[in-house]
Amino acid sequence: MGREFIDLFDEWSKDYDLTVAGQDEQYREVFAGYDGILEAVASRSAGTVVEFGVGTGNLTERLLARGRQVYGIEPSPGMRRQIGKRALPFTLLDGDFLQFPPLPAKVDTIVSTYAFHHLTDGEKDAAIELYGRLLGPGGKIVFADTAYRDDEERKAIQDSAREAGYDQLLNDLLTEYYTTLDVLEKAFTRYGFSVDFSRLNRYVWLMDATKN
Repeated sequence: MGREFIDLFDEWSKDYDLTVAGQDEQYREVFAGYDGILEAVASRSAGTVVEFGVGTGNLTERLLARGRQVYGIEPSPGMRRQIGKRALPFTLLDGDFLQFPPLPAKVDTIVSTYAFHHLTDGEKDAAIELYGRLLGPGGKIVFADTAYRDDEERKAIQDSAREAGYDQLLNDLLTEYYTTLDVLEKAFTRYGFSVDFSRLNRYVWLMDATKN
């Protein structure tokens, strides 16, 4: 359920904002257009929002600026400490994509950035099924995350990281659970969502799913 990555995120929490700002060459392309990616997700939200993987609160802050009521779920103690320093007016909960404390009876939007790939394909399927029960008709899931158009693109991106000597990035691409758009589309469709995908940079796709 992604909790195998908690130690990594605890370690990364102090430098995370430097990475997304492009100061780590290996990940510069992954986080290209980061502010625009956050805006793309926030702009599609409405009402009461559940955010999975709040990290240091960059998306949370944008959601609050749009007047959303936000329930943030974050499994990493290090990340929760970092976002706590910002004193943002939202509810922060210890949990993950599949296990979390009770939420309000009405949830309008579920959002996440750079986190859903920490679930296996089977766990992604289970999460989307769960969110289908939380959301009523017209409710939305809006995720931005690394995914591949297909297996051919998976190989091409891994090869380019290898050729550039980006060993840390390559290790992430090989060991984390990045999936393909067809796997995601089948899961969303299976649980009653209509979904659109749009590319935000070479690595990141916006997944905009509406409950039928």
